[in-house]
Amino acid sequence: MNLQPTLRGTLVTLEPTVAGDWCALFAAAEDPEIWAQHPASDRWREPVFRAYFDDALASGGSLTIRDRESGEVIGASRYANHDPQRDEIEIGWTFLARRFWGGPVNAEVKRLMLDHILAEVRAAVFVVGAENLRSRRAMEKIGGVLEQGRTQRGDGSRMDRHVFYRIAREHGAAAA
Repeated sequence: MNLQPTLRGTLVTLEPTVAGDWCALFAAAEDPEIWAQHPASDRWREPVFRAYFDDALASGGSLTIRDRESGEVIGASRYANHDPQRDEIEIGWTFLARRFWGGPVNAEVKRLMLDHILAEVRAAVFVVGAENLRSRRAMEKIGGVLEQGRTQRGDGSRMDRHVFYRIAREHGAAAA
């Protein structure tokens, strides 16, 4: 399963995250408003974002999001926590520079990632902070189905302050 493909859409290109992406990703992420509703609300601070970035590199599934027209780095996302028993993988750790909020960019990022991964697994799972209403609305907008009562990730860790959304192959990325 290729967790770091290059994916091209009409608005964005997703490429494997590399160490050289640090400066551009931090520049895209250092806006406190991006993280205001996120459980890691201080991720805009350099040491906190550095831990996020180092974890992204170590994950083997991180993708840097670039604006297709300008080539500018505008965010990141990640595949992680493949669960063979449930035949699913998590898509998450996504952020976008604020000027790309509310338009078609997030939907295209998720559609590209879903189209790619749903050829390999039956479903994608998205873990969202329970209080992150902006991300919850975005998940519902692309067809995510709330899994009531679920608290466990594919790696077995518990996420009690989060909710889980699922998009299954039969519903497909076409919904996104």
